[in-house]
Amino acid sequence: MSKLWGGRFKKETNKLVEELTASISFDQKLAKEDIQGSLAHVQMLGESGIISTEDMEKIIAGLNKVSEKLEKDELEYNVSNEDIHMNIEAFLIEEIGPVGGKLHTGRSRNDQVATDMHLYLKNHTQNIIEMIESVQAAIVSQSEDHIYTLIPGYTHLQRAQPVSFAHHLMAYFWMLQRDKERYIDSLERLNWLPLGAGALAGTTFPINRERVAELLGFDNIYPNSMDAVSNRDFIVEFLSASSMLMMHISRLSEELVIWSSEEFKFVELDDSFCTGSSIMPQKKNPDVPELLRAKTGRVNGSLVGLLTVLKGLPLAYNKDMQEDKEGMFDTVETVEGTLQLLAPMIESMTVNEEVMRKAINQDYSNATDIADYLVTKGMPFREAHEIIGKIVLNAIDQGKYLLELNLEDYQSFSPLFDDDIYEVLAHEQVVGARNSQGGTAPEQVQQQIKLAKEKLDKCQALVE
Repeated sequence: MSKLWGGRFKKETNKLVEELTASISFDQKLAKEDIQGSLAHVQMLGESGIISTEDMEKIIAGLNKVSEKLEKDELEYNVSNEDIHMNIEAFLIEEIGPVGGKLHTGRSRNDQVATDMHLYLKNHTQNIIEMIESVQAAIVSQSEDHIYTLIPGYTHLQRAQPVSFAHHLMAYFWMLQRDKERYIDSLERLNWLPLGAGALAGTTFPINRERVAELLGFDNIYPNSMDAVSNRDFIVEFLSASSMLMMHISRLSEELVIWSSEEFKFVELDDSFCTGSSIMPQKKNPDVPELLRAKTGRVNGSLVGLLTVLKGLPLAYNKDMQEDKEGMFDTVETVEGTLQLLAPMIESMTVNEEVMRKAINQDYSNATDIADYLVTKGMPFREAHEIIGKIVLNAIDQGKYLLELNLEDYQSFSPLFDDDIYEVLAHEQVVGARNSQGGTAPEQVQQQIKLAKEKLDKCQALVE
């Protein structure tokens, strides 16, 4: 079978070259979008009088038949046709004959593939936004149940100050909120139509790009044909947003792995999200969060890979750009698969409140509040800081925690201490005292959850 572009060539393509240059093995994922773009293009050709109404109707009918076969998984792609565009055109010609060759009037594979990828990422970005919301909803649900559950808060992975477990979880809600907003913002750049740019310089046919944009649901058309076919910023932006999202998911996954360990036992993941050992029957391994943590690397790799491909390309289209797709497809599948697992895993995990309570009762994370106590009595903070450091050292030497020291112990370091120091040191008081906006006090956490729900409602309305 001769190439659709083979008229200028005397020799057949070397088989190794054919294998190298062909992209049908992966860009067949764009089949739906390719047909969608072709339907809009041919309708415009007919409406503009570039082809006859009869030919337009034949081509539309043929494309619909190809689409039906696609839905039934009846299409057999041919590597000799190189890519999804030429394969779809070949299927069309098989259905309706030579008139199918008129479909490509006024366009190039360069603007065609750019359009396909805009459509593909628009659809999947909207899906990812909704999936992020499902994870956020799961976080809010767990948080509402654990506003008064206390957990050690860490810096440097050393116990720092007790916090509400809900407050800790909600930190991830806001990370995901920023991720979601980045995807939402990227839709503005995805809503530009490249089709009609031709190979690089436009076309001699009197096409109506605005009509195609209307049919495909684009808000704008690229004003520069060379930019339209050479731009891959929208993919880089998607990969960048996805790398940020996966980095945040990796941080959460890391904590789930730590929290579910025998040493912590803060949470237990549902059996359906864990696996066992082939040799050690007692094991319950947190494989899902481990793999989610690991998959961040492949998404980051796709971003760096595409940036490296694009960094030295002259205008306009270059075959190097064929390397833009596999990383994009892989990232879409990775991100969607990750989010699909993450929401139910968070919803179903068991929170071991008593283990968390025991942990905060066996540390010195309420020490800062003693310093604040002395400050309220008139002592400069730096002096108070030094005194409390000595009190903590004294308690460690005695094998006691701060609530176990007697009043005489405290007064030996400063006469400002009184019986009310034990009220200050109670962990509920320590958490409740941090009532500044955005703090961990139950009242502030409740306000935070309320704001989070408003954000979810607002985003849902925006997407709809």
